[in-house]
Amino acid sequence: GYGHTVPLSDGGKAFCIIYSVIGIPFTLLFLTAVVQRIIVYVTRRPVLYFHIRWGFSKQIVAIIHAVVLGFITVSCFFFIPAAIFSVLEDDWNFLESFYFCFISLSTIGLGDYVPGEGYNQKFRELYKIGITCYLLLGLIAMLVVLETFCELHELKKFRKLFYVKKDKEEDQVHIMEHDQLSFSSISDQAASMKDDQKANEPFVTSQSPTSNDSSLNN
Repeated sequence: GYGHTVPLSDGGKAFCIIYSVIGIPFTLLFLTAVVQRIIVYVTRRPVLYFHIRWGFSKQIVAIIHAVVLGFITVSCFFFIPAAIFSVLEDDWNFLESFYFCFISLSTIGLGDYVPGEGYNQKFRELYKIGITCYLLLGLIAMLVVLETFCELHELKKFRKLFYVKKDKEEDQVHIMEHDQLSFSSISDQAASMKDDQKANEPFVTSQSPTSNDSSLNN
């Protein structure tokens, strides 16, 4: 929100709170779902194609692909829109237009520059709709680029430096305790199975050696 349009009544403020509480999580879920589907076709499949088809290293292909995708995104959603805004907005130069694109797509939204606020502007309603579509598509493109860079192997290794490392001794103790419990349970089960087998076996009367000798003598 740029802050140039705000609710004034109490009912409008209450509705804005309820709408934001419900709308923001659904918007995040929508953006996450869209980005996860787009990145399969934009990032993962092209990288695998060049890796499998041409035999290039997957890490090198991923880095080149991320750089090219970032350059295309910056060109399509920063430089070109900035040039368009500098033409459509009378009091904006290219730097101010680029500043608006960056502040908007980085979700800062300071509100010091808002396009389409002149009432004498032609096709003002259509212009506002176009800006809304640009912001939505640009935000999705930025998230795709960020997700692409986050999947790089080098950045994954860099992020592991900030992870909390577990104590190996504690892990080994837990593993040994788990193994002891498993071995003891297995031995207990085996002993109980042997007892059951003994209980189910029929009793066999053993003959004394004297009786055997006497039978042989006879």
